[in-house]
Amino acid sequence: MFATLSDRLSDSFKNLRGKGRLSEADIDATAREIRLALLEADVALPVVKEFVAAVKERARGAEVSGALNPAQQVIKIVNDELVTILGGETRRLRFAKQAPTVIMLAGLQGAGKTTLAAKLALWLKDQGSSPMLVAADLQRPNAVKQLQVNGERAGVTVFAPEPGNAQGVEHGGDPVDVARRAIEEARRTLHDVVIVDTAGRLGIDEELMQQAADIRDAVDPDEVLFVVDAMIGQDAVRTAQAFLDGVGYDGVVLTKLDGDARGGAALSIAKMTGKPVMFASNGEKLTDFDLFHPDRMASRILDMGDLLTLIEQAEKTFDADQAAKAAAKLQGQGGEFTLDDFLEQMQQVRKMGSLTKMLGMLPGMGQFREQLENFDEREIDRIQAIIQSMTPAERAHPKMIDGSRRSRIAKGSGRQVSDVNQLVDRFFEARKMMQQMARGGAPGLPGMPGAGMGKKAKGRQAPQKRAAKGKRVSGNPAKRGQGAAPAAEPAPGTALGLGGQDAPAAFDPAQLPDLSKYLK
Repeated sequence: MFATLSDRLSDSFKNLRGKGRLSEADIDATAREIRLALLEADVALPVVKEFVAAVKERARGAEVSGALNPAQQVIKIVNDELVTILGGETRRLRFAKQAPTVIMLAGLQGAGKTTLAAKLALWLKDQGSSPMLVAADLQRPNAVKQLQVNGERAGVTVFAPEPGNAQGVEHGGDPVDVARRAIEEARRTLHDVVIVDTAGRLGIDEELMQQAADIRDAVDPDEVLFVVDAMIGQDAVRTAQAFLDGVGYDGVVLTKLDGDARGGAALSIAKMTGKPVMFASNGEKLTDFDLFHPDRMASRILDMGDLLTLIEQAEKTFDADQAAKAAAKLQGQGGEFTLDDFLEQMQQVRKMGSLTKMLGMLPGMGQFREQLENFDEREIDRIQAIIQSMTPAERAHPKMIDGSRRSRIAKGSGRQVSDVNQLVDRFFEARKMMQQMARGGAPGLPGMPGAGMGKKAKGRQAPQKRAAKGKRVSGNPAKRGQGAAPAAEPAPGTALGLGGQDAPAAFDPAQLPDLSKYLK
């Protein structure tokens, strides 16, 4: 969503790099670019003015003039100000001292309240709570049915005593009474969280506000969350302010953050309403939902990545025992890392969700956005099909896969032989790299374990070869007779062709210990 804003901000910082001191003109030019970037992203004008003024004031201060890298300091200032307008700190749910905790969702029709109710319920369930969904939207056709289906997918209880408008038939029902009865049902069935899904309208009207206010008064919610579509731009701020005045709420939930809109609503709502953004939904799956972290969102906008969220997703998904076994094999303990292990790790990564989203959380991936958008997620399925078309022996010992075996594997997986060749070759390369990393070093890095020295030896010898090839001959016969024999032939026993008095006269291979056991 913030791709355009991220690109514009990155471009505005390019002119600052490499400058040891920032002039007044540099600061003004950068502020102008930031202002245009925010306005193009549909950020509210008052927020833009306040943001740019704060950046300019701090950029002219001592923290930039005395910095070793003024450009990086300006980026830090922009990051700090982004965190501020996004709400500052992460706001978490307040739970009631005595169960059940009541959470009421409000917002316009089409904002995604019903789907978000199920996402929030699943998230709370994963946190250890026992949530219950309440179908109090009796106006939108099939809203009750949709909540029941989503609740079943999330594995949570749905309280729906009234069918609402289903299949074009208006059944009526009182949403206020449904919400009130839901609290009693939750106490009876020992559910500690109640999530009330209320009706919306295509626009703001008195009937909508009155119904939401009546439900609020009936259930006395601990949290009222305003659900807003992040793709509707400036109108999101106007709608948020209207709900704040008419119903009141404690926090904002942004939906459809995975869309291609400019995203100015997310940057404006918290600042304009004074209410924090608490949750964000960034996909269609029920698991595409999490707490909103202003600092992490600011890092994403500035293309500095979101490694904390990536680590949290990995911790929730990866099996610790499997990861430990794979790490032990890469370190040379417990056998060799096989294609079966590779497939297990790939399946664990797949559980984390979209690879495109995960790669997008890495720092600096903004410059590869086009490649990420064109990445085919089905490629993992193709790799899995190739591996699963192998016999257990072939997966355990990939070196035994010869030409005829590769042809059979290609036919079994519906792929080309070239695809099998690429997979096997890449597996060997990846295993070698992972083994070097697991053992604490990378090839070619001086001073690191596993670093190869062969190229360095050749580099030291090269100047001697050039000297021997193009040596100059002295015009003095006496000096010419002394020759350059020592330089032409290195002294025996020296490692890099450099002679020394302490070098042994000869090398006896019999002095070496028996190394045959390491070569098997």
